[in-house]
Amino acid sequence: MNRRLALLSAAVAAALALAGCAAPAPADYAKEKPVLDLKTYFNGPMVAHGIFTDRSGKVARRFTVQMTGTWQGNQGTLDERFTYSDGKTERRVWRLTDLGNGRWSGRADDVVGEAVGIAAGNALNWQYTLKLPVDDKVYEVQFDDWMYLMDDKVMLNKAVMSKFGIRLGEVTLSFYKP
Repeated sequence: MNRRLALLSAAVAAALALAGCAAPAPADYAKEKPVLDLKTYFNGPMVAHGIFTDRSGKVARRFTVQMTGTWQGNQGTLDERFTYSDGKTERRVWRLTDLGNGRWSGRADDVVGEAVGIAAGNALNWQYTLKLPVDDKVYEVQFDDWMYLMDDKVMLNKAVMSKFGIRLGEVTLSFYKP
């Protein structure tokens, strides 16, 4: 009997430990305000300032992004123009689709397949694979990308970049809409 009780206690402890490691879900933010409406926030001009930190937490790159969003019905375009602290520039054009019920899809030339997004409350979670050029090679890396609307002008963004499940670093952005 004591052995069964010990095994049951161990199983419950393991289940609780695993539950504590569960990742957040968009539904966790469903009651948060202000509500993030991508068509409203990503409409017109905005700017973002960001950093990429490597897996040790060291800032490896700083950048600014000038963006313009436009919409026709449920289809949107987000034109991003990056300027890095070393002077390099890059452009990414997202084609966004509102699928309804907080579900989103996105495509860009350097995104493998389709980005999948779920919004609830003030948050949006994007999952996608990006083709990342490094030196003379291109690596496919996964992004777990979270955006949080703070007010009608500011949104914060934190994205974890990984490959084969190994964390490579983080991108942190602050969006500002004039």
